[in-house]
Amino acid sequence: SAGRAMAAGGRSWFRALALGVSFLKCLLIPAYYSTDFEVHRNWLAITHNLPLSQWYYEATSEWTLDYPPFFAWFEYALSHVAKYFDPKMLVIENLNYTSHATVFFQRFSVIFTDILFIYAVRECCRCVNGKRAAKDILEKPTFILAVLLLWNFGLLIVDHIHFQYNGFLFGLMLLSVARLCQKRYLEGALVFAVLLHFKHIYMYVAPAYGIYLLRSYCFTANNADGSLKWRSFSFLHVTLLGLIVCLVSALSLGPFIVLGQLPQVISRLFPFKRGLCHAYWAPNFWALYNAVDKALTIFGLKCNFLDPAKIPKASMTGGLVQEFQHTVLPSVTPLATLICTFISILPSVFCLWFKPQGPRGFLQCLVLCALSSFMFGWHVHEKAILLAILPLSLLSVQRAKDAGIYLILTTTGHFSLFPLLFTPPELPIKILLMLLFTVYSFSSLKSLFRREKPLLNWLETIYLIQLVPLEIFCEIIFPLTPWKRHFPFVPLLLTSVYCALGVTYAWLKLYVSVLTERISVRQKAD
Repeated sequence: SAGRAMAAGGRSWFRALALGVSFLKCLLIPAYYSTDFEVHRNWLAITHNLPLSQWYYEATSEWTLDYPPFFAWFEYALSHVAKYFDPKMLVIENLNYTSHATVFFQRFSVIFTDILFIYAVRECCRCVNGKRAAKDILEKPTFILAVLLLWNFGLLIVDHIHFQYNGFLFGLMLLSVARLCQKRYLEGALVFAVLLHFKHIYMYVAPAYGIYLLRSYCFTANNADGSLKWRSFSFLHVTLLGLIVCLVSALSLGPFIVLGQLPQVISRLFPFKRGLCHAYWAPNFWALYNAVDKALTIFGLKCNFLDPAKIPKASMTGGLVQEFQHTVLPSVTPLATLICTFISILPSVFCLWFKPQGPRGFLQCLVLCALSSFMFGWHVHEKAILLAILPLSLLSVQRAKDAGIYLILTTTGHFSLFPLLFTPPELPIKILLMLLFTVYSFSSLKSLFRREKPLLNWLETIYLIQLVPLEIFCEIIFPLTPWKRHFPFVPLLLTSVYCALGVTYAWLKLYVSVLTERISVRQKAD
């Protein structure tokens, strides 16, 4: 009965957290929304009115359908509810249509589909090692993890202000992670395969899933020293995994293969004609690369090393263009970014194979795959940092070393999302929400690991504190200066480059931690 009472208590605090964040999302309904709002309205209209054969050809709006088929079916299902709110939103020619009913439906559809995310978080909390028995519920790793995931600042502003459906998609990813941690391998593989056909960005973390399933599920035993017992290979398990992948792919892509439209679908999913960097520079290696190129260009012009007439015009504008020609440094091709990404992912995959550490090793590899693709990918969106932040939350409540890396990555990664919300009414909202989440992250993780050494060293602390004067300069001082007219891109450049230093540092620190880690005898036996 005592155990039942504890379980009921656990359910009540989790329910309170989930309801609290859902109420906050409802309060954000009137907030600013980006062009993504029109993107999804257009996809509702396309899938509702047109036959399947025209979904990936329709081009009335510039925001053509460029997500995999499962997401298109998801929009199709939503459209049949949307028609009861306002049928005019489902007219393809009604570009930028935003009636009150449309706004309410779109916003509420995101909040409603987040139920899957809430369920996935609950499953992840069950996987957390409960060795740190705390008398106070607020200091329990499961409670802290629930807050870090459910109340994640980045997810709140990207989905419920900027407007997207990431919560629902991350729900699928966290659910697949939870299933693998629970050794329900086939369920985990199925959920992840479905996720890939909802949004293809998750391909970046597929190597972690593939290697972990091969190592833990297809090979059923290890030797005493932790090395692989090759004879334990199971053809049945490999066949089952293969069947899952083939079945899900057939359901998703089969109709388009029959119609002979697979090349068209793929051309929509991978538009390599877009530039190296997204309009808002993601804080990654290419942001630093672009900044160095700009600095060398300015230096070269002042010293007369460069001919002003030969400089590509786009390289001297704000970076708010899709095509970006480098002036001094070599221009980067999609193939170069693919090779860089592949090379940067390799060491983490090798570690997962040769230094298996169960679910923790899998999560480390997953985060490194996500971060490596963020660092070196082609046309990376700044929102993609959430692909690393959310799974890293699971590691942060289990070890002090990972908690320190998490604090650096979340603070810089979330701050880099600020330029997405550039309208004045959202300024106090984003600052307040970011402050609340950051203060909670620092205080809760600090209390969780209070018996260990400080989570951050003095240099890391100084770096993070400098984000405050950077924000004051970008939001208050810079708009009052004459530079605003001539160099409007400066705040964006400063934010991206400064945050890129923190993200790069967190990526390197996590890599060093994984590569230098020794495995205990017990872990080898496992």
